[in-house]
Amino acid sequence: MDRTYNIEDLKRLMERLRDPQYGCPWDLKQTYQSIAPFTLEECLELIDALEQADYQHVEEELGDLLFQVIFYAQLGKEEGRFDFDSVVSGITSKLLRRHPHVFKDGELEGLIEDRTSMASIKANWEKTKAKERADRLQTSIMDDVPTTLGSLSRAQKLQKRAATVGFDFSSTDDVSARLLAEYRELEKAMASSDPNEIENELGDVLFTVVNIARHLKIDSETALRKANRRFESRIRSAESEAALEGSSLADESAERLDERWHKAKQKEKNKHGL
Repeated sequence: MDRTYNIEDLKRLMERLRDPQYGCPWDLKQTYQSIAPFTLEECLELIDALEQADYQHVEEELGDLLFQVIFYAQLGKEEGRFDFDSVVSGITSKLLRRHPHVFKDGELEGLIEDRTSMASIKANWEKTKAKERADRLQTSIMDDVPTTLGSLSRAQKLQKRAATVGFDFSSTDDVSARLLAEYRELEKAMASSDPNEIENELGDVLFTVVNIARHLKIDSETALRKANRRFESRIRSAESEAALEGSSLADESAERLDERWHKAKQKEKNKHGL
């Protein structure tokens, strides 16, 4: 029977990998910065497994992501900055503080008898986060929005943050009207043939599309990722159909490609019962 390991075993494994004398040469060379790209990759692989409902891989990817946390914690421990236990303690304290509607007096087992409305919960959450930003001497509500986020995710987060101080559209219709206005500005820029202006106006269109997604309570990053997957699937389907006929997409007319596209799209709808 295979042995079952726990978090202490994983922490010890990480210590062994970073042992100056007997550790792994690759792991010993790593820094916070060098493993950051791997962390992003593991996050994306986990999200993909979740969206595919591939729960065997979800378990595996969660393990990979946990190892990233362990790695950073080991680096922090070696430098005397933080360790895994302090990371756990910090996030636990923060979540206790941010959920006063669940944990009475900030105690782990403290019970709140009166259930709080969702609107009140959101208000308290933003109030607590605002205090945390003030404690960190941040001067703007935008200060802790990571610059390393993907453009769609960052646009959405910037918009949500601005909305906390009332800087927002009142309805989806208002955002839709802004989208039309932004698109008209893009058309004018295209007519001018000024590449910088075209880029600016196209950016505004994309930013406004993210705003519509936010108002519709749709995550724009997820929506685009799914659109990418559909596009890829349709192209693969068209390629397969062409190959069965002894043809290649590169050799076919625009009309024939359009036919194959619509056929692949219809096949996809039939598959999902649409």
